[in-house]
Amino acid sequence: MEEMMGYVKYNWFHKEQHKPFKEDAFNQANFYYNRDDDYYVCPMGQHMEPCGQRQTKSDSGYVSVITLYRAQRCDGCPLGSLCKKSKGNRTIYVNHKLNAYKKEAFLLLTSEEGLKHRSQRPIEPEAVFGQMKADMHYKRFRHFGMDKVYMDLGLFGMGFNLKKYLGIKR
Repeated sequence: MEEMMGYVKYNWFHKEQHKPFKEDAFNQANFYYNRDDDYYVCPMGQHMEPCGQRQTKSDSGYVSVITLYRAQRCDGCPLGSLCKKSKGNRTIYVNHKLNAYKKEAFLLLTSEEGLKHRSQRPIEPEAVFGQMKADMHYKRFRHFGMDKVYMDLGLFGMGFNLKKYLGIKR
């Protein structure tokens, strides 16, 4: 089977492009990350070491691994009121797998081919998928395996087109 390239925008794609987001030093997405030693650096220059992991399960059953990073000495920090809302040390929650996917998607979306796909997507399939999910409550395929998923999508498409055709005839 041919490998597909992911040109679908993730939920914060546009927000990350704006100047206020990029320049917010207290946003964890802008913290420096040292991949070799596995730590983040807060705006004050303090290392935030990993302090645990959590697993979350989405409504569709996907399990994500979240790593927690915590600063060691936030009390007395002059930037504390801007940096954190809680009384203790600043803790950030990071999904490394998601960040890798977002980085890959960002590179694809900002390429020349990605710009072309981004301009097409809103006008072509988005309305159908919106109706599929919101109006018809179709959240996931009912069968497993690519052949059965193609069949499932084909049946849905035929039903969708028949519904449109009958709406035009009235």
